[in-house]
Amino acid sequence: MTKNVFLILLLLFSKFCAIAQNKERLFEESYTLLNRMIDNESSYSFKKAVFSAENAYLDGNLDTTFVYKQIKLLHGLSTAIINSKTLNYIERDKDIVNKRASIFSILCDTIPVDVNGKMYKYEPFGYDFNDVFGHKMPENLFVSKLLSTHKGNCHSMPYLYKILCEEIGIDANLALAPNHVYIKHRSIKDGWYNTELTSRIFPIDAWIMASGFVHIDAISNGVYMKALDNKESIALVLIDLANNYNAKVPNNDGTFILKCCENAIRLYPNFATALILRAETHYKQIEKIQDKVNQDSLFKDLQKEYAHIHQIGYRNMPEDMYLNWLVSLKEERSKFENKKLNTFNKN
Repeated sequence: MTKNVFLILLLLFSKFCAIAQNKERLFEESYTLLNRMIDNESSYSFKKAVFSAENAYLDGNLDTTFVYKQIKLLHGLSTAIINSKTLNYIERDKDIVNKRASIFSILCDTIPVDVNGKMYKYEPFGYDFNDVFGHKMPENLFVSKLLSTHKGNCHSMPYLYKILCEEIGIDANLALAPNHVYIKHRSIKDGWYNTELTSRIFPIDAWIMASGFVHIDAISNGVYMKALDNKESIALVLIDLANNYNAKVPNNDGTFILKCCENAIRLYPNFATALILRAETHYKQIEKIQDKVNQDSLFKDLQKEYAHIHQIGYRNMPEDMYLNWLVSLKEERSKFENKKLNTFNKN
């Protein structure tokens, strides 16, 4: 090997190492940010949490100027809706309910917009049935992708809803169903109610039960249908971060993944997705162990992990059945729609 060839290879290797280190740094920085939000409520921001996890996967190339501008525009549209329309709702929490309705309209309704006397038609966000689980491209689950294409799914749309609610000064509770994220709210008049953004209606709980994959133990243990608080929502982002890391660094040793999982489980003990990812990561680690005795012992511990996941009520829902279930909400709207929420019709 000539000296020049050696130097070129050395430079290429150094560049590769620098790129790899930068990737690791971005994920560690996002993890640190999420932990700071957990430990210090004053630093909490779901918007910053979500975009930090997306930016780590995108190698620091997330166009933050664009996404923040889009959120600002949607914030302004929300304010315009609130000022121009009212709800048939008179309880003392009407301001909060009205703000929620404005965000729902932004994601789900066609809205006429007057700009300097000229009328434009604002188009709502639509559902993208392409790669809804992000198997081919994790970016298909990203809020930044939703903002740039106006097409999203049951991951990005409820995330954006929560971000926009927080932008206008109200809370929004994420909730989980099999393979699914939706919104769960409470009002004085109607109590707890569900907001489903992918199908643009307010379904009753029976719709979730109709999937056939929600065991009663999963409800009582908070695996599904629980209104998640802000820390539990950060737990969801921690697992997003871990999955992004797995996609970006597929041959990792599991250390970063387990760190994210343990922290997520600490915040949300019966978070099935985190428990499953932790068990799957342990399985990959065990497979690499050469010591058969030690391996057998660890496999017994792993069996306990999977047994616990089953005991809390989790049942795996096949992806094709999930899509059929999702479509059923539109096809059987009259059966599953919450009729008492007609107060959300604008005057």
